Amino acid sequence: MRPVEFIAHNRVGLLHCGAEFFPALIGAIDNARFEVFLETYIFTLDATGLQVKDALVRAAARGVAVNVITDWVGTGHRHSAELNKRLQKGGVNYRVFNAWCRRGVARTHRKMCVVDREVAFLGGLNINDDYISDDGFAIPLPAPRWDFAVRIHGPLVAAIHEELQSQWRLLNGLHLRFRWERFRDRRIANPIIEDGAAMAALVLRDNLRNRRTIQRTYLKALGNAHHRAVLANPYFAPGRKLRDGLAAAARRGVDVTLLIGVGQFRIQDAVAHSFYPKLLKSGVRVVEYRKTQLHGKVAVIDDDWATVGSSNWDGLSLFVNHEANVVVREPKFAHALRVHIENAIDEGVTIRMEDYVNIPWYERAWYGAAYFLYKSILRIITLGRYVE
Repeated sequence: MRPVEFIAHNRVGLLHCGAEFFPALIGAIDNARFEVFLETYIFTLDATGLQVKDALVRAAARGVAVNVITDWVGTGHRHSAELNKRLQKGGVNYRVFNAWCRRGVARTHRKMCVVDREVAFLGGLNINDDYISDDGFAIPLPAPRWDFAVRIHGPLVAAIHEELQSQWRLLNGLHLRFRWERFRDRRIANPIIEDGAAMAALVLRDNLRNRRTIQRTYLKALGNAHHRAVLANPYFAPGRKLRDGLAAAARRGVDVTLLIGVGQFRIQDAVAHSFYPKLLKSGVRVVEYRKTQLHGKVAVIDDDWATVGSSNWDGLSLFVNHEANVVVREPKFAHALRVHIENAIDEGVTIRMEDYVNIPWYERAWYGAAYFLYKSILRIITLGRYVE
């Protein structure tokens, strides 16, 4: 496993929801001078996606090399074909990750962009309207999808650029030699930002060198927690190690609050509910967010450890898909993110043990059956690694 390497002198800004993220992303693309790399799971040609597409085409028309990667499952075959048609017509280079699942079930679930090797964006936001559900049903949401990204200046941009460039080249079917070169550490020179105070690290999950890096990063942070941990995720179905890590921190006296998105997928909610009794007994506070679709994958531990990224706490993100998170060690950033999470917790519904005890037996049976089915499928997909 590649060690997590913190890099100093970064300037990391938090972007909340599409209202902050998309203007920043489009502005950076419009200012691009020579290169744009963009990788996303979903790229929908709705009003928001068209704005991003138009910015990419404008950049290409100026002579900027624009390279876009989307996931075949996330974006969809038909939409990928239409996106390819429009981008190629505008001079944008476009590649699809794992079309027709020729490379197995793995998906690229990462959401990253680097412009001119100077500024990077990374987080949980896809290229789609955050007032419309992203589950394929296009249901209007009562409020913007709750999600986050970061804008980064500084040396960490080089590491993100390297990953995007490598993914682009690998999708062109390059030979074993390049795969070996990618396996070894390489770094692109990047200027230091004089006023950048943040220590930050790029934390990846893939099926080569970073198979458990994101999970182990969370476990280490929880194991070192002293006072408080607030964590938010839309899909809660981690393996046993992460569930035990949360419970162990709470039993140690750490104030652990877990904010979970509910209401999107019934079976996913049932799987999460199956874990509630043990979490509650260990002292973990569980809060359900029902105001709108919660899509953020974020956490703050103590006063200076924070993470924003694409990785859900479920079997697919932790054991199958390509994911990308950023961990930031900087008190001001951690405070800003914690305020957002705490505000969402205040808007959520706290689950109490007495409420759970009064749930009818058939509901509890459904939770157990849903988890058994989910676990069985994930154990097959991950060759038995899911329960780790």
